[in-house]
Amino acid sequence: MSETHAQTVSYVRDSMLPEQAPPITETGAIKWIRENLFSSWLNGILTVISIYVIYVVLAGVLPWLFNSVWGVGSLTECREVLDEKGLGSHDGACFSVLNDRWHQLVFGYYPSELYWRPVLALILFLVGIMPVLFTGLPRKMFILTAAVPFICFWLLWGGSIWGPIAIALGFALGFGALKVIGEGLSPLAGLIAAIVVPLIYWLYGAGFLARELQEAIPIGIEFVESRQFGGFMLSVVIGLSAIILSLPLGILLALGRQSDLIIIKTSAVVFIEVIRGVPLIVWLFTAQLLLNYFLPPGTNFDLTLRVIIMVTLFASAYIAEVVRGGLAALPTGQYEGADSLGLDYWQSMQLIILPQALKISIPGIVNTFIGLFKDTTLVVFIGLFDPLGIAGAVRATTEWNGIYWELFVFIGLMFFIACFSMGRYSLFLEKKLQREHR
Repeated sequence: MSETHAQTVSYVRDSMLPEQAPPITETGAIKWIRENLFSSWLNGILTVISIYVIYVVLAGVLPWLFNSVWGVGSLTECREVLDEKGLGSHDGACFSVLNDRWHQLVFGYYPSELYWRPVLALILFLVGIMPVLFTGLPRKMFILTAAVPFICFWLLWGGSIWGPIAIALGFALGFGALKVIGEGLSPLAGLIAAIVVPLIYWLYGAGFLARELQEAIPIGIEFVESRQFGGFMLSVVIGLSAIILSLPLGILLALGRQSDLIIIKTSAVVFIEVIRGVPLIVWLFTAQLLLNYFLPPGTNFDLTLRVIIMVTLFASAYIAEVVRGGLAALPTGQYEGADSLGLDYWQSMQLIILPQALKISIPGIVNTFIGLFKDTTLVVFIGLFDPLGIAGAVRATTEWNGIYWELFVFIGLMFFIACFSMGRYSLFLEKKLQREHR
């Protein structure tokens, strides 16, 4: 009975159907559009509104860009060219101003015959920072990394070569004090000596040593005053200097804020809260007007260097809070594990705690750096010619009086490239550390 039933059942298949293509709504671009743009009625409405907004923006911007004028020498000539095309004075961009004044927007009032010096300084900086940003490079390159800041300083400002060498000697003295006093007394005493000894040397000994060496062996290049710095070069000098200097200082402040020593903890807390509680523009005015009162009599401290110092201190306070957040995010077991291995405070921080805390803090640190780099435009309020200051000076000339959007499009593009690059490196570093963690 069962055998007969099995043979007469018509819906039992004895062969497979051939493969068929999936429905058109479940593959390709149509699937992506359905899932990402019209997955619900609300998303569909938002998609239509967004497309309309994009269309309106592009309909106004693209003709303005495509009708741009290059190669003329003034705004009046630009308008004449547009008029010949039957267009209004605002129907096309006058990018001739970039062709005519790009050197001011990039280098400010730096001598044109010396443009090779800031370009070479930037190349050396990028080469020198590569061992820090990317692993796998020869460790001997760190020698170049340590020397690049002093070489770049000499290339940008010029003058005697013995000035940067005398400044570099201060760091060597600080390292020596850290080793000798740190091993002889305590790591904390060594750290304090590593800060105090170079400061005293720089204030009272570096200038004298540089002058004596220059008189004995005169070596130098043409000196360029800071007031000739400007444009995007000035933003790069201030921004990169503050970024490099504020990170280690911010880490020390974060550790100081968590210290058990009441004097160090109180000093760190007061510094961080005071700096963060006052706008950057106020500190820039302080650097311009008041910082000289705290220096020895007769000291002529360059305004650009004063701004770099103040911006560095401002950024370090924010970096300290970001790093403190990373330290607070670590489980207590990490600290206990370091103690169980018999590591002292500095060993545990160097080998266990700080690597994990800095990994957690990468997005916040890079976000602070990006904000810092963009805030360099505030120096225009204290008389320095950053890109916005140069743009104002260009618009004040007879040839380009009335130009507006073209200059700010170029400035915005330059800042976007720099900030976008930092953001992409941050994502690269996060993904790399996640893979290594796995």
